[in-house]
Parts: sequence; structure tokens; C-alpha cells
Amino acid sequence: MNFRLLISSLLFLFFSNQIFGQADSLILNNNNVLVGEIKDMDRGVLTMETPYSDSDFKVEWNGVKEIYTVTSFLITLSDGSRYNGSLETVESGKIRINDERETIIISHNELVFLKSVDDGFWSQLYASVDFGYSITRANNLKQLSLRSNIGYLAERWSADMSVNSVNSTQDSVEAIRRQDGNFTYRQFLPKDWFLIGQLSFLSNTEQKLDLRTNGKLGIGKYVIHTNTTYWAFQGGASFNNENFSSEAADKQSLEGFFGTELNLYDVGDLSLLTKVIAYPGITEKGRWRADFVFDTKYDLPLDFYIKLGFTLNYDNQPVVGASATDYVFQTTFGWEL
Repeated sequence: MNFRLLISSLLFLFFSNQIFGQADSLILNNNNVLVGEIKDMDRGVLTMETPYSDSDFKVEWNGVKEIYTVTSFLITLSDGSRYNGSLETVESGKIRINDERETIIISHNELVFLKSVDDGFWSQLYASVDFGYSITRANNLKQLSLRSNIGYLAERWSADMSVNSVNSTQDSVEAIRRQDGNFTYRQFLPKDWFLIGQLSFLSNTEQKLDLRTNGKLGIGKYVIHTNTTYWAFQGGASFNNENFSSEAADKQSLEGFFGTELNLYDVGDLSLLTKVIAYPGITEKGRWRADFVFDTKYDLPLDFYIKLGFTLNYDNQPVVGASATDYVFQTTFGWEL
């Protein structure tokens, strides 16, 4: 039985390669063979495009026994090491990475991220957009939510930009507006350390913020980075510029920042993200701010998803007439690239 399976697998690989050219291949724990082009592996799920199916195959990484690629990948290991090259299983539970600079042997569970680079720029781009809309007859209440994200991942750095917006109107009540956005750059260092630079913007009516512009420079580290979880800490300094919609004087201040981010993504089709950042004042003694984010995402077919998000901003010294706390709860439907 095993001999017939081996012959069938070899013949399948041979004819697939003859028909479709060079191909990557997987042997699963049940000895099934998949041949095609591996697109990526992230959060414990590997995606493969095959010539014999209209839709991509998604396979849990712990269900893969062997992997052989001609495709080159951006590769990340659980200790934060990063490589650029192809992979092949050399023995049970061991994979060889053929990097441009060196060749190394790793264990199967050390591999936490793959991203194909054979397709050039577009293969390293990622994006998502989701919308939410509600209307209520009472007081003619209307609310529109928008969340969007676009980013680029290279071997040693990443950059991403996001924009979130909530606008609510109803009869006899002043319109409610909340908008935020940020641009984030990360430079990856050895041992899962990273440098971070971020420029963020926030505008909301609850705290009478016409515009808050915040620039951050700091350093962070992933203390857990696996196929099921990542947990990171970061800290540094930030410059805060605030313009208010009230008669309050505009402010400029220097702050510190420190925080943590936890992402759980081995919960079936669910993923959970929580992040909290605190900003103790340096030039404004006694002032401190905090930002909190909690997102739950449920994956649907064809890269669609449903997301529930909660965001909170706190300031212990708000301007006169403004609230110390502003928060928003969003339910949205989206699609990701």
C-alpha cells in the first residue's frame, strides 16, 4: 500500500510539473499530495494555489508533513530570524532553508511566516476594507463606519497605513464625528526586536479634538511569536500636538509611551487582537493618556469577514467642556487582499 502510494505521488508530481512547469509541493499528514504555488503561510494557515482548483487551498501548518518549494519566500522564524529563499524537508520534522546568504536547518514548528516574493511588488502588498451602516427611524438616526488598512512587507521592514471613521447624525442633535489614522514603519532586528516609527492622527467631537497629531519613535520586542499567538511590547518617546474645536488653547507636549499588543489567531475562524498604549506626560507633569483597542474578526469564504471592534481613548486632563473618555463600538463587514 505504501509502495503504491509512493509511486502514485511521484507520477503525480512528475506529470504536474510537466504540464504546469515548476511547482511547489506539500505532503500532508494523511499522505495526500498537493502541487501548485504556495502563496503564503501566516497565523498557522498555509495558502496554496493549484492548477486543478478554482479556489486556493488553505491547510493548517500542523497538518503539513513535508514541504518542497521552488518559490522564494520572505521567511520568519519563532525566534525572530528572517530569511529570503526556498524550503525543502530533509527529514521528519526538519526543513532546510536555502537562503541567499546561507543554508540552515530548522525544526518544523520554528516556521511561523511565509510570503511569496516571486511575483514582485504586488505579492508583498496587503490590504483590507470594511464598512458598517445603520439607520433608525427614531430621530432619523444614521451612522456610517469605515475601517481600512494597506501595507507592504519586505524582508527587513514593513510599512502600513490605516484609516478609521465613524459619522453619526440625527434630528435635533449635533452630529458626532470620530476619525483616526496612522502610518507605521517597523525595522526588524535580530532576536524578534524591532524599531518603530509612527505618525498618527485623531479627531473627535466628544473630546473637542479638532486634530491631534502624534509622532512616536521607539523599540519593541515580540516575547511570543508562534503559529497561534504573538505578544509584543514597545516603548519610547512621542511628540503630541493638539488643536481643539473649543476656545481652549492649542497644546504641544513631549510624552513617553509604553504598551503591549496581543494577537490570538488559532481559534477556528476567529482571531482576537487587543492593544493598549499609555502615554505619561514629560513636559506636562501629571498628565497621562491611554489608547485601547479590542478587535474580534470572523473569517468568511472568499476572503470576506465580519469584525467587531472596540476603541477607547482616555485623557486624565481634558480641556474644559470635553469628556475624559471617548469610545466607539463598530460592527463591520469587510474584505481583505
